[in-house]
Amino acid sequence: MLPTVREVLRMEPVAVALPEVLTGRDRLDAPVRWVHVAETAEAARLGSGGELLLATGVGWPADAAALRRLGRVLVDAGVAGLVLELGPLMPSAPAALVQEFQAAGLPFVVLHREARFVAITEAVHSRIIAEQMVALRARDDIHALFTGLSLRGSPADFIVEQAARVLGSPVVLEDTGHRVIAASGLTASGVTASGVGAGGPVSGGANTSGEDELADWEQRSRAAHRSGASGWTIVPVEARGMRWGHLVALPGEPHPAGRSNVLEQAAVALALSRLSDRDDDEWTRRSHDALLAALIGRRFSGEGGVTARFEAAGFPLSGRLVAGVAVRLRSGTLPVSAAARAVEAARTAGADAVAGRHPEQPGTLVVAVSARPGRQLTDGLFASIADAVGSVRLDDPAAVVAVGSDARGITGLLSSLEEAVELAAGSAARADARLGRTPHIQRVQHRPLLRLVNALGSDPRLLEHTEQLLRPLIEYDLVTGGDLVEVLRAYLSHPGNRTRAAAASHLSRSVFYQRIALIEELLGMDLDDGETVAALHAAVLARGRAAT
Repeated sequence: MLPTVREVLRMEPVAVALPEVLTGRDRLDAPVRWVHVAETAEAARLGSGGELLLATGVGWPADAAALRRLGRVLVDAGVAGLVLELGPLMPSAPAALVQEFQAAGLPFVVLHREARFVAITEAVHSRIIAEQMVALRARDDIHALFTGLSLRGSPADFIVEQAARVLGSPVVLEDTGHRVIAASGLTASGVTASGVGAGGPVSGGANTSGEDELADWEQRSRAAHRSGASGWTIVPVEARGMRWGHLVALPGEPHPAGRSNVLEQAAVALALSRLSDRDDDEWTRRSHDALLAALIGRRFSGEGGVTARFEAAGFPLSGRLVAGVAVRLRSGTLPVSAAARAVEAARTAGADAVAGRHPEQPGTLVVAVSARPGRQLTDGLFASIADAVGSVRLDDPAAVVAVGSDARGITGLLSSLEEAVELAAGSAARADARLGRTPHIQRVQHRPLLRLVNALGSDPRLLEHTEQLLRPLIEYDLVTGGDLVEVLRAYLSHPGNRTRAAAASHLSRSVFYQRIALIEELLGMDLDDGETVAALHAAVLARGRAAT
């Protein structure tokens, strides 16, 4: 970083000469590119701007008009300021020259004692050269950092995280539609997310919120691109003539290598990462996976931050009807492009969507949908999502599409997603047994017990009920590595049909019956009793909700 006029005046060779600032106090923080002695207008005119001039006045004209011309020449040359040593030949600063500097707002400084100009230039130039060496080393370090990230194949969210760490300010990767793909370095008070997966980052990263930084992101980003007056540093991310988005650094402290240079190196690493991705939806898929994982995993401390992150990613929540959807294919294996197809199908049907693999159930695709103004969340929309996911492999259509309650706001969306995931887990086996290829759309409204459990949420009484009923099975499974809780879940999902329950557990009927007998023995309950079954079903549903 170049020294400022203020810093030069505080250096010992200048300070001992008792400097006095006559004009331009507001410009004392201007950078000084160089220092040299210039006694004539001709010498000053040859500068390239940013120089701090030292003079004794020996070569200056005597009349006021010529001094004013000299002042205009110096101002037009873009000098950082003028330092005049007072002495017998120049006992005071010429009023005409001072007036020109005053009008231009430039620093005019007088020295009341004799100064060693050689010592001043040596001190300032040593500082400038040292800073330049620091800048060169910093550029080398930045180049090495991002080149290393490229060679290691680091994902986009990690590259964004490193750029934010280096700059010490928020950094955002956006696509060409100004939707946030990754973000890092956001205000610490909310969702754990840094990117692509923000979170950036929206995966991994520090506790971040971004409520302020990401609020109304699209509008603010478009304005910054148009005017460039926001203080943001923006560089394109592109390669082979194709632009994929922009890397944006919000205002922060200067960096020795230059903020633009840091972002440019990061953008090159991102472009190389993009070229090595397996498909064009890689960034969006990782971003959506991270958003949903942060929400479902409750890795946020405030609603505002996670709401801002979803909206910045192109998922409006304010004033919108939202719902959670869970999709399972018959094979239980999700194709890589399933999430992108689900999002595109939702958009075509009049809704915005975020889709990704469930963080703990990779065979389940979770989709958050937001109805556009004037639209409803209909079975047609959900069927379109199922068809799009199933069309990836014609031999593997969707087995079930589970839909949570219609809701509003981020907490409503979270509850709806949890309902959908729980509903899909219990409905997939039944749907697999159905004939035909039409996906089975199951709404949580058809499961009143599940709705009740989700409505109670984390009520301590419900948790205590679950612990009291299931403790013997949980402890048995922990000690033996058994599966009694899951066997009970399958039994309760297929009341009155032990054959289908056994199939859902992937057990032979004889082994399944043995497990049921052991469950009855450990619980001391009769699983043919309706009230017992209802109580156990509520407990199992509550345990499944807590696990997500």
